[in-house]
Formats: sequence, structure tokens, C-alpha cells
Amino acid sequence: MTEMLYLQDAYLKNCQATVIQVSEQGIVLDQTVFYPRGGGQPGDTGVMRTAGGRTLPIADTVYGAAREVLHVPEAGLELPAVGDIVEVEIDWQRRYRLMRMHTSLHFLGVALPFGVTGGSIGELRSRLDFDMQEPIDKEAVNERINQLIAGNHAAETIWTDWEELDQRPELIRTMSVKPPRVSERIRLLKIGDLDLQPCGGTHVKNSSEIGRVIVSKIEKKGKHNRRVYVELAD
Repeated sequence: MTEMLYLQDAYLKNCQATVIQVSEQGIVLDQTVFYPRGGGQPGDTGVMRTAGGRTLPIADTVYGAAREVLHVPEAGLELPAVGDIVEVEIDWQRRYRLMRMHTSLHFLGVALPFGVTGGSIGELRSRLDFDMQEPIDKEAVNERINQLIAGNHAAETIWTDWEELDQRPELIRTMSVKPPRVSERIRLLKIGDLDLQPCGGTHVKNSSEIGRVIVSKIEKKGKHNRRVYVELAD
């Protein structure tokens, strides 16, 4: 229903679009640069500008019941009508931090090659949960992940289909959540020769953009689970 422009270029900050649906849940456009909440990554925020000059703050972006992308405006605003031409622009500073954070978690997964049981991405702190019993040396993990990030590894999107993915189940690191079978193609994130796995989130093009990270906390969350928190050093 909506062309998701960020899937091909996560660095697009704005676009023009046509309103194709308006409801109490949100506004649906024919195309968007806004990322809808999912996979542990928050939905984008930003603004929507109408042809009449009004600016609508967008408080969240989510999927609707039919997998439509809903741009959720702040409450109490006059909404555009179906057929209106609007411009949408993401909060780039927030999005870019989330891109750096999300990509850093992939490096954390390389540093700790265990099954992933959960995760969450935030502007200030993110985490992954690992299926492991062994205690983790925080300083060793901190050194390893920063060593990997400093390697200037390129990150790129490649596409595959369900037949290939079914034949390569080792590509799916997440144990509790599988990629939804809502389209024929599956988007993979490839980081150099280090990592290849399904991921629909937004990422930086090169690990050099992440900068240094800090493994700030490690918690034992059950017999077979370790939770590792990561923060951007800046």
C-alpha cells in the first residue's frame, strides 16, 4: 500500500507524498521515508506539511492491522484529506542515532555469537538478550565490539526469497521472532564478511559512522539469558 523509501535509502530525510487514507489511527501515504515501529526499533517522528502551509507534528509511525504504515499525528490536529499532497520530514537527528545504535547491535551479535532472545533499540541505550549460561566479561566484550566497529566495515542491503532463507536457517539469529511472511522478498543486512541476517531496520552505510560504543551493563536474566546494554560514547 505504501512504498517504503527507507528500505532502499535510509538517508532520505523527506519526500512528497499523496494521502491515500485517513483514520483515527493515523494517516496513510502512497510513499514515505518514515520507519514504522518494529524489530525492536522505534517508529520515526517528524513533521507533515500540507500544501496549505500547516505543519502537523508526527508523534509516531506504526503498522496498522492490515500492515499499512500509519503516520500518527499529535492529538487534536486538523488532519489532511484523502488526495492531498503533503511533504513529510523525519527527525533526522533522532533517526541517525537509532541507525548508529541498530547497526552497533549487529556488531554486538558478532562479538557474542549466541542466539538472540530479545532486544530493544533506543536513542540513549540499546540492548540484546543472548541465549547463554556463561558469565560475560564486560570489558572484554567492550574491547571486542569496538575493535570490530573500528574496522570500517561496509553495511549493505541485499534481498533474498523464502526458499533460500528456508534452506539457510542459520541466518536467523533471533530465537523468539521470525521475519514475517508478508512479502515474497526478504531484506538482509550484510556487514562485510562479518554478519548476514534478515533485518528490516535502518542502518548506517559504514561502521565508521557508529563511533565508539560503551558496553554499559550486563545482567543475568534467567538461567539461559544474559542481557547486554550498549550506549553510544557521544
